Amino acid sequence: MTVPTGHAAPPGELFKDAFRAHPAGIAVITAQGPEGPVGLTASSVSSVSAEPPVLAFSVSTASSSAAALVRADTLVVHLLGADQLAIARLFATRGTDRFGGAVDWRPLPSGEPLLTDAPWALRCRILHRLPVGGSMILAAEVLSIEQGTQDDVAPLVYHNRSYHRLDDRSLLG
Repeated sequence: MTVPTGHAAPPGELFKDAFRAHPAGIAVITAQGPEGPVGLTASSVSSVSAEPPVLAFSVSTASSSAAALVRADTLVVHLLGADQLAIARLFATRGTDRFGGAVDWRPLPSGEPLLTDAPWALRCRILHRLPVGGSMILAAEVLSIEQGTQDDVAPLVYHNRSYHRLDDRSLLG
């Protein structure tokens, strides 16, 4: 959306438009909540530090899983491959039973749900919680990493309200 000179668009809508044009990797974040396992799909996961390994992501406080994720001490960030579109959609849909059999998972010895087909799973301990607007930003130290059995999996990416695959054909240089 182009904003003509002299015309103001609502800043929130223009902000959303800008980020729709900015692709992001897709992750599913899971935790053990007081009522059982919870999880959601996120496109906001980013690396913060390699030493020590720290990542950050945001959670909308309107999400049905937000309260349990924000209260959790530990959680698992699953970086999804392009072949896991169904999992991304499942964890992005309100009112679904995310752990009822449509996805392969098991509890880790520490209790968090692990999606067993994820190419990468990072078990994390929450370091900081920062409320910002209608979201909560969480910074988490990576405690352990599990690599899936598939090699060289194309990542699942979200861009302009659609899921995409990154592969060798998308390589520019």
